[in-house]
Amino acid sequence: MKLVQINDEAVRKEFKDKGYSLPSYDRDRVKKLTEKEPAWVHFGTGNIFRAFPAAVLDGLLERGEYDKGVIAVEGFDYDIISKAYKPFDDLSLLVTLKSDGKIDKKVIGAVTASMTADTGREEDFAALKDIFRNPSLQMVSFTITEKGYSLNGPDGSLSRVVQDDFDNKCFPPKHLMGKMAYLLYERYLAGRYPVAMASMDNCSHNGDKLKAAVLAYADKWEDQGLVEKGFTAYLRDESCVTFPLSMIDKITPRPDREVVEMLKKDGFEDTDIIVTDKNTYTAAFVNAEETQYLVIEDKFPNGRPPFEKGGIYFTDRETVDKVERMKVCTCLNPLHTALAVFGCLLSYDLIWKEMKDEDLSSFVRNMGYSEGMPVVTDPGIIRPENFIDEVLNKRLVNPFMPDTPQRIACDTSQKLPIRFGVTLKAYSDKGEDLNKLKYIPVVLAGYLRYLTGVDDGGSDFEQSPDPLLKELSSVMSSYRGFKSAKAEDLSPILSRTDVFGIDLYQAGLAERVTALFNEMNAGPGKVREVLHKVNGK
Repeated sequence: MKLVQINDEAVRKEFKDKGYSLPSYDRDRVKKLTEKEPAWVHFGTGNIFRAFPAAVLDGLLERGEYDKGVIAVEGFDYDIISKAYKPFDDLSLLVTLKSDGKIDKKVIGAVTASMTADTGREEDFAALKDIFRNPSLQMVSFTITEKGYSLNGPDGSLSRVVQDDFDNKCFPPKHLMGKMAYLLYERYLAGRYPVAMASMDNCSHNGDKLKAAVLAYADKWEDQGLVEKGFTAYLRDESCVTFPLSMIDKITPRPDREVVEMLKKDGFEDTDIIVTDKNTYTAAFVNAEETQYLVIEDKFPNGRPPFEKGGIYFTDRETVDKVERMKVCTCLNPLHTALAVFGCLLSYDLIWKEMKDEDLSSFVRNMGYSEGMPVVTDPGIIRPENFIDEVLNKRLVNPFMPDTPQRIACDTSQKLPIRFGVTLKAYSDKGEDLNKLKYIPVVLAGYLRYLTGVDDGGSDFEQSPDPLLKELSSVMSSYRGFKSAKAEDLSPILSRTDVFGIDLYQAGLAERVTALFNEMNAGPGKVREVLHKVNGK
C-alpha cells in the first residue's frame, strides 16, 4: 500500500480494509480549481501544518463544505518538498494517537501543490508571484517557528543575511520575511488586492512579529527607492492587509519508530523516516495527538475558507490574548515545564511515563488546580476547567505520544517568565504573600537544581539547549557535589526578571527558593523526597 496508489481500486480497498480513511472527493477537480483561483497559501511544511490546518481543510473537502485546497510552500528546508511531498503527490498520512488506545489513520489530500520559496528555483518563485498577483488569494499562513520571523542575530543586531539584503539592495531578498514583503509588493502592483497574513506559530503575538518583520523590509526599501511610496501605506491599511493574531495548540512529535512498525504490519510501505541535510525529521506520515485548538483573530479583508466548520475558533484580538494566557500561564505550559525540569532530574525519557509517577502526577495536578486556576484568565470561548482537565487526563497521560522532558526543557530560561512569572505577579497584585504558594517555588528551586547538571541519583546529565544555559549553569556549578547555597550568593540568578518574570528578592521568595534548592541538593534522592513531601505524602 502506497500513497501514490490510492486511485487504484484494489489498493483503495486494501487501505479501507485496514481501517484507513481516504479522500472521497474529486482531488483532480480540487487541484484545478485551486490552480485557477488560489485562496490559501501556507509557508512551513512541517508536521503541525499537515496534522492540523491541512487536516481541517481536508475535512471540509470531504464534507463538501469547501472546494479548494491549500498550496504548501517551504521557506527554509527545501529538502522537505523534494523528499516528503513530491514523491507522494503531496499526500500524507495522519496517524492520530488517542489516549484511550484507539488509532485513527487518515490520508490527507488537501495539499494540492507544493513548492519552495527559493528565489534560485525560477519555476517555483514565478509560480509564487503568480499566486500573489491573483485577486482570489485570501490568506497566507505560517508555521515557521518563532525564529522564522526574527531579523536579528544572537547579539540583537541584524543577522548577516538581513544586513546583506539591505546593504546590497537585494530585490528579491534572501530572508523569508523579505520574500514576503517582495511577494506582497507583487500583489500591490497587481491591484492593491486585499489579503490576510496569518501566523499560526506557537508564540505570543505572532501576527505582530510577522507584521514587524515585513514592514522592516518595506520601510527600508522605501528609503532606498526600491518600491513605490504607496506600498508601506498599503501594508498598514487593514482594509488591504491584516496580520491577525492566533493561538495554536497541538502536539505533533517527530515520526515515531513504534508508529512505523504499526504501519508496516498494515502493509503501508511509505514508512521511511526522512532526515534532511538541515536535520529535519519528517516522513510521509505524521503522528499526532487528538486534541487541538486554533483560535484566530477574525480579520480577513478578502474573506477566508469556512474553517469554523472544522472546529477553528474565530474571535477578536482580546479573546485570542486571553486564550493564550490561559494556556501558556496556567493550563498547559507551566505543567509541561515542571514535568520537563523534574523529568530530567529523575531520568525520565517520556512525559507520559512521568504521569505514571505518583509524585510527579500529584505535583502537576496540585500546582495546576490549586495555584494556577485561582488566577487563571478566562477567555469565555473555552472553559479553563475543561482545558486543564483535558491536559491532565487525556493529553499528558497519552501513552502513544513520544514527547520527552528533554525536548520541553529546551529554552527553559526563556519560558519561565511567562509560564510562572505572570502567575506570581497576579498573586502579588492581589496583595497575597507569595510564600504561601506551595508548588511554584518548588519548580523554581528545581530549575536551580537542574542547572547544576547533576540528576537526583548523583550522575551528570545532558542539559537541553538554552541561550542562557552557559551563563546560568556557571553560577550553579559551584553547588555541584551536593553543596548548599546562601540566598545572597544566588543573586546573579534569583534577581533576574528576564528569567523569573520578577525579582525573587523583591518578591520575598529568594530565601524560600534557596532553602528548597538546598533540600533538593542535600544528597541523592532528595529531589524526589521534596516532591513527595510537598504533595503531603
